[in-house]
Amino acid sequence: MDDTALDRLAAGKYLLITSYRKNGSAVATPVWVVRDGDALGAWSAADSWKVKRIRARGEVLVGPCDLRGNPTGEQIPATAEICDAATTARYRTLIARKYGITGRLTLLGSRLRRGLDGTVGIRVTL
Repeated sequence: MDDTALDRLAAGKYLLITSYRKNGSAVATPVWVVRDGDALGAWSAADSWKVKRIRARGEVLVGPCDLRGNPTGEQIPATAEICDAATTARYRTLIARKYGITGRLTLLGSRLRRGLDGTVGIRVTL
């Protein structure tokens, strides 16, 4: 694993995760990103299409992007997996720390709207 690439992706504000539909077509989605040891962490609604695609097929492409999902660097192959409740809670804490008041308010709104089980963590390993 290339720690330089991992550091570069974790330092960015957004990560573009490209997952694949059953027919093989790619769907790119920007997400907030945090460092999780030797991997990257993201957080999403449990019933989102990206989560469903990752559950079906863990191979993804990841790279830096802007708010709108426009790539700002090289996309590299990675493996994504849906996390358990403890890891998801850790990602929420890391997101709140990295994204400040915006992150905290987003997490609060999500918890009020969906509850704690309404979101999941996504662990991305390069």
